[in-house]
Amino acid sequence: MKRLLLILCLLAGPALAVQPDEVLPDPALEQRAREISKELRCLVCRNESIDESNADLARDLRLLVRERLVEGDTDEEVVDFVVDRYGEYVLLRPTLTGANLFLWIAGPVLLLLALGVGFLYIRRRTAAPEPASALSAEEEARLKQILDD
Repeated sequence: MKRLLLILCLLAGPALAVQPDEVLPDPALEQRAREISKELRCLVCRNESIDESNADLARDLRLLVRERLVEGDTDEEVVDFVVDRYGEYVLLRPTLTGANLFLWIAGPVLLLLALGVGFLYIRRRTAAPEPASALSAEEEARLKQILDD
């Protein structure tokens, strides 16, 4: 029984959503289509590639990729076509240019800024207070008078 469970666990890898009618007859083109599909995000499922997603839009994108490859586009041209059509959000690994570069850099910069502010706050808070000035003779006499009453 344990062996059966182990075999089932090993066979339970990620199931690809590519349907038999989508597969290209040329194995080289099909391999290129699979590689491109693994890099494109399903717009319905959010964090799945179109190669793994069963959504209708993912199927349309897989067919679009294969159609462009059959027409003779290079891998970069296919990805550029899809990005032009659906925006850069469709890439599972966004480029490090323009606004994306700002977003990639903003997180670490804000973390360092917050750590610096926190360090200064703690340092100032734990600093020794200034010593109180000594009382004059008049003040000591007045204090003694108040305490005796």
